[in-house]
Amino acid sequence: MDVDSVLLQPADSNGDIDSLIMGFLALGINHQTASVAFREKVAFAPEHLADALQSIQQLASVNEVAILSTCNRTEIYCEITSDHEQSLLDWWADYQQLAPADIAGASYQYWDESAIQHMMRVASGLDSMVLGEPQILGQLKAAYVQAQEAGTVGSSLSRWFESTFATAKQVRSQTAIGESPVSVAYAAVALARQIFGDISQSQALLIGAGETIELVARHLSEAGIAGLTIANRTLANAELLANQFTQASSASLSNLPDLLPYADIVIASTASQLPVLGKGAVERALKLRKHRPIFMVDIAVPRDIEPQVGSLADVYLYTVDDLREVIEENLKNRQTAAVEAENLVLNGSAAFMSRMRELTAVEVLKQFRTKAELLSQEELAKARKKLANGADPEQVLARFAKAVTNKLLHGPSVQIKQAGAAGQLERVEWAKQLFELDQLTDKKS
Repeated sequence: MDVDSVLLQPADSNGDIDSLIMGFLALGINHQTASVAFREKVAFAPEHLADALQSIQQLASVNEVAILSTCNRTEIYCEITSDHEQSLLDWWADYQQLAPADIAGASYQYWDESAIQHMMRVASGLDSMVLGEPQILGQLKAAYVQAQEAGTVGSSLSRWFESTFATAKQVRSQTAIGESPVSVAYAAVALARQIFGDISQSQALLIGAGETIELVARHLSEAGIAGLTIANRTLANAELLANQFTQASSASLSNLPDLLPYADIVIASTASQLPVLGKGAVERALKLRKHRPIFMVDIAVPRDIEPQVGSLADVYLYTVDDLREVIEENLKNRQTAAVEAENLVLNGSAAFMSRMRELTAVEVLKQFRTKAELLSQEELAKARKKLANGADPEQVLARFAKAVTNKLLHGPSVQIKQAGAAGQLERVEWAKQLFELDQLTDKKS
């Protein structure tokens, strides 16, 4: 087989070499670009994530893909053919049954080094509603694991994620970005304390048993809450969490109507696709409470509490978007640390891209070596044939050496001549460095 036919296989049936140019893309929608209502529509339910990942990977332009979907952001990270993000936007709109223009209008995209920087900023909490919040790193790690389980990540995204985690670890260990207890969970508790003042006489009902609710329970316990009830669809998980706090008890979601009348504070964060608390149930609870107010925070996306509950006179209902002001009050001591963290992200992304470029160079070297070996093998076979036919060994060896030299240098020679004719002298100088011709000149002198 001809050597060039081995090394220059077409990218597809049309021989489109441009399709070989792959890039890193981070495509997303977050709390800065869309309302909680729209973020609900674009979010991926955990049980549908594997299907979504595999569906994306079937796109001709996508090589590897992972999805991060939280209450504040949904982001798709992938290795994709350069400038083919529109195919991904169209897929997203079709999958979620939304208008492509709506997705495009609320989304942002970062390519290559900017994409690397973005993921590192996300993992370090620099792009969060709560600056420096630590939960996002765990969520990003979970997204990576889910993509691995779905079989949609390979070496490229694995390097991206692992480098991101290493940089985020540096940010946590070398800056004060995470020293203050600031998070959505902390902000919810801080707002409850502002409304009630002393919460040592208050009862809290927490709906869900995930990481966010665990943080809420911890903050409430530290703030001196009188009592905690943790209600969850899976009672065993609620019991497991409640056992961590002396003043806590557990219950099933089916008991919510009976629990609501005793709750001064209700904070919800489940993975349910439908509200678990409706206006009717809250109205009944208010009557039994003789209209003593209830403070509610819905941290979930999609929402756990029907928005109409907020219209009730004796209910103070807040969503994650409403927590911004509370959060901002607790960010001042993180600003200097954020600057230091940004520098670490820039260094981390630059180092990652340098490694990727080095890997590209290594791949070129492998291809060059393969070509040289194939050329050598072709000429060696010819030489052996001539020797078997009784040709002079000295002449065979001389012709073998000359043939290998000529074939190996033919391509570079053509390129150097063309560069010189086109006035591209920097390429000619690069060729001199590449072949170490200055050293040859020095030896002659």
